[in-house]
Amino acid sequence: MRKQSEVSYIRKRKRKAGFVYFAYVVLRIFPVKKNKIVFTAFEGDGGFCCNPRYIAEALLQKKEKFELIWLVNNMNRQFPEGIHKVKNTFWRRAYHLATAKVWVDNSRKAYGTAKRKKQMYIQTWHAALEFKAVGKFRGKKFPEIARLVSEYDSKLADYVLSNSKWCTELYPEMLLYDGEIWKTGSPRCDVLITRREEKYRQIRVRYGIPAEAKIVMFAPTFRGGGQKGKRQVYVDVPTLNFELLTSALREKFGGDWYIMLRLHPQLAAQLDGLPLHHKAEHMIDVSQADDMNEVLAATDVFITDYSSSAFDALNMYIPVFLYADDLQEYTAERGELMWDMYKLPFSIAETNEQLRQNILQFAEETYQKAARCFLNEHEVVEDGRASVRVADKIGKFIETSVNT
Repeated sequence: MRKQSEVSYIRKRKRKAGFVYFAYVVLRIFPVKKNKIVFTAFEGDGGFCCNPRYIAEALLQKKEKFELIWLVNNMNRQFPEGIHKVKNTFWRRAYHLATAKVWVDNSRKAYGTAKRKKQMYIQTWHAALEFKAVGKFRGKKFPEIARLVSEYDSKLADYVLSNSKWCTELYPEMLLYDGEIWKTGSPRCDVLITRREEKYRQIRVRYGIPAEAKIVMFAPTFRGGGQKGKRQVYVDVPTLNFELLTSALREKFGGDWYIMLRLHPQLAAQLDGLPLHHKAEHMIDVSQADDMNEVLAATDVFITDYSSSAFDALNMYIPVFLYADDLQEYTAERGELMWDMYKLPFSIAETNEQLRQNILQFAEETYQKAARCFLNEHEVVEDGRASVRVADKIGKFIETSVNT
């Protein structure tokens, strides 16, 4: 019965994709605008964030006459001058994608989206090194509709960005992609490399945090996300004991600590903040801040369960602690993780007491050495220039098109 239901659902999705494709073909009556670039993040749920944000900023710095369009679900999101936000409805999305020279996205395009021959699509993806099983690595837990959508989007893409040898080697199986993989580094990590001191001061001023205070960010990933039936993501109420956490941080590192809470962007679109049973002193929910890495650049310690942001934070060599109290359940639902959690530079805890002990036993020199070895072994390229590389590629593509 379940198989029959899945078959019926796939047929429904294919019929819808056929309509989407037809709409894009009809919109070819409008010419492609040679300087037009369309950005999307997290299927429109993201604001000015992630890899697309930093590519857009690099293009703005070029001072050239690009028409930068950002498709967004929430029109209250704020964007800098030079970027035109557009409500991410079907026909608006289809029109702007059909008439743009370049697409930049960190998630999949809608099933049925049609690209024209002289357009370029850069798939930045929203995670580089990551914990969660993706694509074929999900094995039997990889739904057929997810495979179809992944394959379809990957055939549209001209480039997929990579930040490491690990990504370059595994993306064909993870993303079902056999095109060009471009090892640029992650544009979203540029801010962690080149603007850390600036953001360290700026974020404290923005949130009213004393300049000498320290920040720990807690950013759990979402749950769910299945493609069978209605797609949903959700968050569990975290069991993290925040008072015990700050007590351990003060004992180990000294100073006053502020806790920043961060939901995944697609959850932040549904919730105002992280749901909590218990709060502690000096807690600030930054879930509605558009860009996580801008805030991450100002943190001193990072805590997550399975978010790829742990690997982003590693590039700053700050302490990263994993708190995964549902490890067995999570892998049973999602499939085996991409890494052996116990062989990474990060310590891992399944209880609050284990997390406390991991903090108190943290050895800076050992951690720094393990971080360097990990980044070198997997040939991670994060030098703060990824966004410039991508912006230059886009600029040259448009310039060449204009001159031909």
